[in-house]
Amino acid sequence: MSRRAVVIGAGLAGMLAAAALSTAVDEVVVLERDELPEGPEHRKGLPQGRHAHLLMAGGLAAMEDLVPGVSMRKHLLAAGAREISISSGMVALTPEGWFRRWRHEGPQMLTCSRALLDWAVRSALLDHTDVRIRKGQVTELLGSADRVTGVRVSSPEGEEELAAEFVVDASGRGSRVVNWLDSLGISGIREKTVDAGLVNATRVYRTPEGAGDFPLTIIQANPYLSRPGRSGMVLPIEGDRWMVSLAGTRGGGEPPSDPEGFLRYTLDLPDPIVGRLISGAEPLTDIHVSRSTSNHRRYLEKSRRWPERFVVLGDALATFNPAYGQGMSVAALGARVLSRELTRTSLTEPGLARRVQRGAAGSVNAAWTMAVSQDVWFPETQGGSPTVADRLLTRYSRRLIRTATGSYRAASAVWDVTSLTAGPERLLHPTTILSTLTGPPLPPSSSAPLTDQERETLRSLDRTTDEDDEVKTGG
Repeated sequence: MSRRAVVIGAGLAGMLAAAALSTAVDEVVVLERDELPEGPEHRKGLPQGRHAHLLMAGGLAAMEDLVPGVSMRKHLLAAGAREISISSGMVALTPEGWFRRWRHEGPQMLTCSRALLDWAVRSALLDHTDVRIRKGQVTELLGSADRVTGVRVSSPEGEEELAAEFVVDASGRGSRVVNWLDSLGISGIREKTVDAGLVNATRVYRTPEGAGDFPLTIIQANPYLSRPGRSGMVLPIEGDRWMVSLAGTRGGGEPPSDPEGFLRYTLDLPDPIVGRLISGAEPLTDIHVSRSTSNHRRYLEKSRRWPERFVVLGDALATFNPAYGQGMSVAALGARVLSRELTRTSLTEPGLARRVQRGAAGSVNAAWTMAVSQDVWFPETQGGSPTVADRLLTRYSRRLIRTATGSYRAASAVWDVTSLTAGPERLLHPTTILSTLTGPPLPPSSSAPLTDQERETLRSLDRTTDEDDEVKTGG
């Protein structure tokens, strides 16, 4: 009798989980309720899919380990993704000042549309494994509190029970896993939501001629001013395009959805560089707005009971404010935990699912701390407020970021943690603490750290003094 694994959800987390399982079973069936596009196109079931995404170095390294016979880095670059050094290829204004750009190579990140990323991962997996995708919606887990034995599926052909040796829930933010577990007799799952009310607004532009090598540009929100946060980003993506994503928190920080207001928002950020870059650029899309941005966590790893042969990964386990760029990497790291456990033991080994669930919580903890410790400072955040521990952490982290604006040693520690190549303990290494206490050896930068050529490019693109509103707003 063949051994089957079932994965619920064909998003990034689901496909990477399927990759992890593909070497341990005879058959992996991925169940997806949405119609999947044939190419790199947006799909309805991914509300954040039209906005900016960063694949951090830690997430990419995990993906490299997962898909048999494929270098996902090379595959994504061949599909059009861009590779950017976080230390030299990015211009970023933090709440503590501009980050410098260094000649040293720091962690690399990949940038592309989410549609391209999902399609590239899905096509690579389908081409190199026996994983197959079926249309269907899971309505129930089969089995008991001791062991999951399959799923009940509703599909165009009707309802059926699909037996499985192992089940992974990667169905995303809207997962019904708590209800499913309750039906099996496992209750009391703790959940927490911290919601800053972030609204994303994104528009894609054609990259202006001569600006193809302009660095990724970010104006970060400042959560420490007791007023709504506002941020903006120019992200180079495939097809010689710029994805411009704005984000603001509730209470007056929300970005508008009309072209003139969109540009005005970028110019009113703490530095107008994003608006200057796009003021004369050709828009290729409408402005897309999304509000599915809260931090939400299910503490499944803390459940007193856990069924064998069942694991929850990706957004079904935890979602994060997308402004911090952690979600995709956390999903990949969770799938790698599953893969590594399967190399050490049998799929049917007692305790495997519990070890994977607890292991996946490691990267969730790091990303959760990073996102929530900042979001709680926005004035109308729901579900959390700064605790004594938050205040102590913030005092240290703000001093560390201020140091990192002029210290390579401090900056490299921040990059390692942000990129998920190291855990938060990296920030408490003696050399990092010493650098933080000593302060930055270089003075703060008063403006964006651009090369002479980049400054000339910026000047040539700037249409903000043009009196023609149609040119200023891109139509």
